[in-house]
Amino acid sequence: PMADGPAIQAAGLRALKGGQTMVRTLDLVRAFREGDRDTPIVLMGYYNPIYSYGNDRFLKDAKEAGVDGLIIVDLPPEADDELAAGIAFIRLATPTTDDARLPHVLKNSAGFVYYVSVAGITGSGALDPTAVGVAVRRIKAKTDLPVAVGFGVKTPDQARAVAENADGVVVGSALVEAVRGSLDGDSRATDTTVSAVTDLVSRLAAGIRQAARETAAT
Repeated sequence: PMADGPAIQAAGLRALKGGQTMVRTLDLVRAFREGDRDTPIVLMGYYNPIYSYGNDRFLKDAKEAGVDGLIIVDLPPEADDELAAGIAFIRLATPTTDDARLPHVLKNSAGFVYYVSVAGITGSGALDPTAVGVAVRRIKAKTDLPVAVGFGVKTPDQARAVAENADGVVVGSALVEAVRGSLDGDSRATDTTVSAVTDLVSRLAAGIRQAARETAAT
């Protein structure tokens, strides 16, 4: 897990211990699609589980299940041919993606561009809203795709600051930690698990809406 911090690494171990597999992940997508055909679903992870599952099999099953997009952290643009088939590839740009590299990142990107706000692992470091704003504007000058920003966003204030420049705010580790804090001694969900997540999402959304109101006012 080259980009994942302790929170998501621990969540991955809990998932494996609980018997989670690629098949079960795609089953979750199918179950969600039974009640919602419209909300986009993006799977984010690494290439190895897909490669082990089988590229052609994965693409067929993912499309059939209702997956709209993929974020594959360790599959560079030069390896696009590995998974070229009808599902949006959402690429990551980072603080080290310079002007020479950016066009390669954007070439086959679809859906949106994911800007990694810190040079590090998920859940680590504090993002610099000013630097993020500069980076987002630089990316937007090269593409018409929306730009979402993630890594290091934990609080409503941080979400608001990011939303002043970005089209989307990505929160992972903070939500995973909210889940972890609600689990019982056997790492199973409790009566507080859903509310732990929805309460945090509501607070983050309130920060983003505040940014939208401030932007509209100016």
